[in-house]
Amino acid sequence: MTSLIHLDSLTVRGELTPSGQRPGADSGDPQLRTLPIESGTEAQVGIWECEPGGWPVIDRPNTETCYIISGRATLTDDATGQVTEISAGDFVTLPPGWSGRWDVTETIRKAYSIF
Repeated sequence: MTSLIHLDSLTVRGELTPSGQRPGADSGDPQLRTLPIESGTEAQVGIWECEPGGWPVIDRPNTETCYIISGRATLTDDATGQVTEISAGDFVTLPPGWSGRWDVTETIRKAYSIF
């Protein structure tokens, strides 16, 4: 049986576990902190935070949806050249096959699910 999962706002905005530098980073020193959540499904779910820096994403293998809790970043879409500024309150979906770039300009925190 699957149970309700609830994280109160203190947990969502609280301390996360350091996870090292973002793999593939090519600018800055984007250190990660995470709080993975056991969802009872194949999806990856959790809270993710990253310090300023940038990295490319090439041919994303899955779908990620995320809600930006705090911070700022720029996403650049390789296919269209579109540059999108994201910040607190924004909702983003990155589909399979997406290629582009993340550039975090202010430490960003998001709630995410990856399928």
